This record gives sequence, C-alpha cells and structure tokens, in this order.
Amino acid sequence: MSKLLIHFTKGGNEEDAYQNFKSIISQRKIFSSRDKIRSGASCVCFTEAPLPALYNGLLNPSFYSQYSAFGFALTKQHVFELGGRPVIYQPDCEFEQLSSENRWRHVRYEPPSIDFTWEREWRIQTCELSISPETTKLVVPNASWAQRLVDEHGDEQECRTIQYSQIMDSLLAQQYEEPWRWVVVNLGT
Repeated sequence: MSKLLIHFTKGGNEEDAYQNFKSIISQRKIFSSRDKIRSGASCVCFTEAPLPALYNGLLNPSFYSQYSAFGFALTKQHVFELGGRPVIYQPDCEFEQLSSENRWRHVRYEPPSIDFTWEREWRIQTCELSISPETTKLVVPNASWAQRLVDEHGDEQECRTIQYSQIMDSLLAQQYEEPWRWVVVNLGT
C-alpha cells in the first residue's frame, strides 16, 4: 500500500499536460471536476497506486492515455484529514442504496467490461484543493522534466527581478525572488 495519493494532470499531449501542471503549481490549486461522477458532485480525484507501478500500468499511454505523468502527491493521511475517502466500487443499481452524503464516492463496477478498481481511486468532495510545498510533492515523468521545471522557475525569478529593478534598487528587487521549495518525485520513465 502506498502512503501517497497522486492527482495526475491531463493534456492533449505531453507539453499540454506540462503547461497544465505548471498552471496548477502557479495557482497553488487543483480544481475539481464533475466528469464521470454520477452524483454530479465536484471532486478532486487521486490514485493510491504505488509509484513504481505507475508507468507500466496507470500511465501507460498505450492503454490509459487519459492521464499524463505529471501530478501532485499528497499523503493519504492529509487527504483523509481534508475529507478524502476511497471510492466505493459497486454496480450502478446499488447507487441509490448509498446515503446522499456518500454518493460522491460511487464508481460503477460491473466486471468484466467495467472495472476501474486498478485505479485505487480516492476523492475529496470540494471545488478546489489548495497545495503547497509543505503538503504536496510534484510528480514528473523523468529527470529532464524535473530539471526543466526548476530551470524555468529560476528564469521566471530572474525576469521578475529585472522588472522590479526598473522601479527599485536591484538589490532590493532580488529580495523578492522566491526560492525553489518543492520536492520533485521523478517517475524515471
């Protein structure tokens, strides 16, 4: 069992997924979706799949292309404290048996044709989830993407310093630079 839950980004291609990933980092918020949630509730979704199993399974573009290899890892305990719970896999005919408070957790399960249990999904019923370097690790496909992310952060800070130095002393402008504080997990794909 993994101690981490991961929310993966989507994108039409790897670059789109990366730009979506960077946007989430910049806003420090993961926005919810109602897509594929029968109750219509807004939820942020995660997988409990262990990191070593991800690329050949959940993130294998040949079979599971809805996800990219960019994501956000939070501890299971933190997600639980925020109200996150594992989904309830069950036939659609049992949906009405769930209390209205738990219907957001329903995922259709009617094997062999409909079986998403391999996702080991968790959800938080919320419109948005705040993230920070203190609670969240960044997940990237490999070391080159990790380096690009850190390099782009440095470039953005340098540009900000140049802009600020137009209206203030350059030494003072440097004080506004934000150091890189995120932990980056490399999937090694």
